[in-house]
Amino acid sequence: MKKLFLTLACIALGGIALAQNAQLPQNITIKALDGTSVQTSAIQNDGKPMIISFWATWCKPCNRELNTIKEVYEEWQEETGVKLVAISIDDARSAARVKPHVDGNGWEYEVYLDQNQDFKRAMNVVNVPHTFVVNGKGEIVWQHTSFVEGSEEELLEVVKKAAMETEK
Repeated sequence: MKKLFLTLACIALGGIALAQNAQLPQNITIKALDGTSVQTSAIQNDGKPMIISFWATWCKPCNRELNTIKEVYEEWQEETGVKLVAISIDDARSAARVKPHVDGNGWEYEVYLDQNQDFKRAMNVVNVPHTFVVNGKGEIVWQHTSFVEGSEEELLEVVKKAAMETEK
């Protein structure tokens, strides 16, 4: 029994380790808010860090996270060059609510729809909010699920580190 537990623990930890510094999936089609198709390979930030946040209109912690970041986003951009990309996992029934929701909250982020949840599955997202930091090389360097007040400070520290590594 101990061997089984240790084996499962090693597999789980190995999976976590592999997720860090993995590249973003490139050939997945998502939709822009205007309905045009976009390949995930087009999600870039000219060698600067990105935050990719999977969210949904019905998810209260997701909305708190994106609204909290909205308050400091301009400062973060000036300091680190970061770009936030918000990926809505709302399905076909609720996707029509995404653009009014984004506009109503005044979010200045790039927002895409992943209605079929192909990108979500490729990124191994189970629950939202699920936030990733991608460095300037396109490698996932950090990820986090859930949101509580103050989580944005940890996120900023990771973004700063990713920005400094890019400058080297």
